[in-house]
Amino acid sequence: MKILVITALWPRPGNPAFGSFVRTQVEALKRAGLEVEVLVLEGRIRKLIYLKAPFQLRRRLVADPSIDLVHAHYGLVGIVARTQFRVPLVVTYHGDDVLGTVDTRGRTSKFSLVLATACRGIGSMADAVIVQTEQMAARFGNVTVHVVPHEINFDVFDPIPRDEARAALGLDAQKKYLLFAANPEWPVKRFPLAAAATERLRRHDPNVELLVVCRESQPRLALYMSACDALVFPSFQEGSPNVVKQAMACNLPIVATDVGDVRQVLGTTPHCYICEPEISSFAERLSEILHYRPRTDGRQRVSHLGSSLVAPKIINIYQQTLSKHSFGAGRMSRSTS
Repeated sequence: MKILVITALWPRPGNPAFGSFVRTQVEALKRAGLEVEVLVLEGRIRKLIYLKAPFQLRRRLVADPSIDLVHAHYGLVGIVARTQFRVPLVVTYHGDDVLGTVDTRGRTSKFSLVLATACRGIGSMADAVIVQTEQMAARFGNVTVHVVPHEINFDVFDPIPRDEARAALGLDAQKKYLLFAANPEWPVKRFPLAAAATERLRRHDPNVELLVVCRESQPRLALYMSACDALVFPSFQEGSPNVVKQAMACNLPIVATDVGDVRQVLGTTPHCYICEPEISSFAERLSEILHYRPRTDGRQRVSHLGSSLVAPKIINIYQQTLSKHSFGAGRMSRSTS
């Protein structure tokens, strides 16, 4: 079985965090014995990459007739990938391509809802659809979807002693560090809430500091998770946020809003909390964590999300898709003969 993964989400030299979850899955599929190639859609003007992408895809399929299936990551890329019917198509959706994009006030923009509707629409034309949560699955109506959250690379997100991680990063051994692991300019991540809660804590303890970490490689992010005292995750909306699962793998306490599948991922993990999106609520829970500075047992609680366990689920979807496609092709040839 040979798979072509097509995506506009892929790590770049200036931003090694961008699309790292797609690369993690590709690497896991390769370790599981699959032959996987990747077509990364790139360009200086991002909006234009989708216009030339159908031609890139067609050239790749013509050049390599041994490709059995195309797996598109993100709804817009799924639209591109369905311009061909040479091989079956699997589309993985990641969040706002189903739910829409949230602005600074927590409202979903009308344009993004139209775009999300178009992205979901291509799901009925795909041979298989993968989503991250049941909430996302519910948006597809009668379309059969597979709920498979993204995996965790436990080899990378492996906790080490806090002092050791801080030394490696050049951080102060005495400070109390909170981690905001997202781009603060993305409205959906609600950075102002994280900053305000931290400022409230600093009034009582100047040793508290908020570290904003984005555009870092996965190994560097894992170091920050081992070095910090808690993850602050106040998002307006999410699918299945990878950073929460990665923090769990590093046994890092978490304070988060009730978005996506965060409640299910955290479960009853001690020192991990779901909070109302209020400064006082976040500050109270973070203060409790910083007082004791514990670690969690999160790693064992997300063990089912390891790459070696998720990859077979994806492969099974491929096999089912190819089996149905072959049967359909055979039935068509019989009916027209």
